[in-house]
Amino acid sequence: MKIGLIKETKIPEDNRVALTPDEIVALVHEFPGCEFVVQKSDIRAFSDEEYMCRGIELVERVDDCDVLLGIKEADIASLIPNKHYFFFGHIAKMQPYNKPLLKRMMELGITFSDYEYLVDEKGHRLCAFGWWAGVVGVYNTLRAYGLRNRTFELPKPDKRFTLSYMLEEAKKPIYSYLKIVVTGNGRVSHGAQHFLDEVGIKRVQPQEFLEEDFEYPVYTVVKLPDIVCHVDGVSVFDREEFHTSPSLYKSNFFPYAKVANVLISCHYWGPEDPVYLKKEDLRNPEVKIKVIGDVTCDIMGSVQSTLRASTHQNPFYDYNPYAEKEEEAFSSDKNITVMAVDTLPNALALDTSEYFGKTLVKYVIEDILNGRMESSDVIERATILKNGKLTERFAYLRDYAWSD
Repeated sequence: MKIGLIKETKIPEDNRVALTPDEIVALVHEFPGCEFVVQKSDIRAFSDEEYMCRGIELVERVDDCDVLLGIKEADIASLIPNKHYFFFGHIAKMQPYNKPLLKRMMELGITFSDYEYLVDEKGHRLCAFGWWAGVVGVYNTLRAYGLRNRTFELPKPDKRFTLSYMLEEAKKPIYSYLKIVVTGNGRVSHGAQHFLDEVGIKRVQPQEFLEEDFEYPVYTVVKLPDIVCHVDGVSVFDREEFHTSPSLYKSNFFPYAKVANVLISCHYWGPEDPVYLKKEDLRNPEVKIKVIGDVTCDIMGSVQSTLRASTHQNPFYDYNPYAEKEEEAFSSDKNITVMAVDTLPNALALDTSEYFGKTLVKYVIEDILNGRMESSDVIERATILKNGKLTERFAYLRDYAWSD
């Protein structure tokens, strides 16, 4: 078995890797019959030299590999026929911009497994970066708060940043008049909560947050029952009903918008779910929120100030709620500053690569190297294409793939 780490080709660039040098060395020691090669790249958080110094072969081409591991979508021109690829495909939700990628993989007889669908028997994701997105989302949002108010400046992350350094820097400022509302209760939200706790911002209960003033920075976490209510105004929240019939519910978020000055959005949102802050809400003079960290980056989704995704290079822009358009970041006190980077974990590429590699080894690589790739339920559930044919689980993509 020969496994290759392919170089990342997507723009903006992604610095993460599927396996770190130490993880590859450990695998070769445990499975002496396997072979790993690394395609040369000058953008990885772990440099070519770091792999080479550990005795790992660097190559220009990976045509002779059996399995190819990336992070983001492979460039169409780089695809090699009849190989088994693993990466985040952004295909299964019928994203139009990746339709050509799916078609080309089908034409080339490629087997493709998507990391996003590496799940257990209950559908829980096994290899995900959500917690890290929450961590970096908070850091970026605090950066925006300091820059907007001209009170402090946190350093801009680069590809050698670590969580410990990020926390060390984030503990330095004095966060005056800071009142943050965090949405959601999944991995993304838990990452955000961890960072806020470590920085020393005190968590309070939603009712306290709504009713009390504080002389120190605070945050609260609101879950679905806190921010939606039944449209009839009488029925109690029912989670199953909400997920099957979201139209029976409306937003009840506005009271939080009247007392918070920062929103960190970490909840899952579907297109049929209530919009928590509509354009007209954002114009309302009662709304105090002036900085929004849309960690989940739902464009024109639950918060209608998110007009587009931003980048690590330029993570912030302003939303003018009166003109309903984007303006330069920090250009007016009347605007709302938005942070909507859609690749947040890449800001901690060293830490997130190590974390991701460990989970990938546990749930995928060990099965591959033990000869169980064909019988692995985890890999099977994540496999969208097998030898260029859509698998049964993803057969619904057929019309999408071949439509004009």
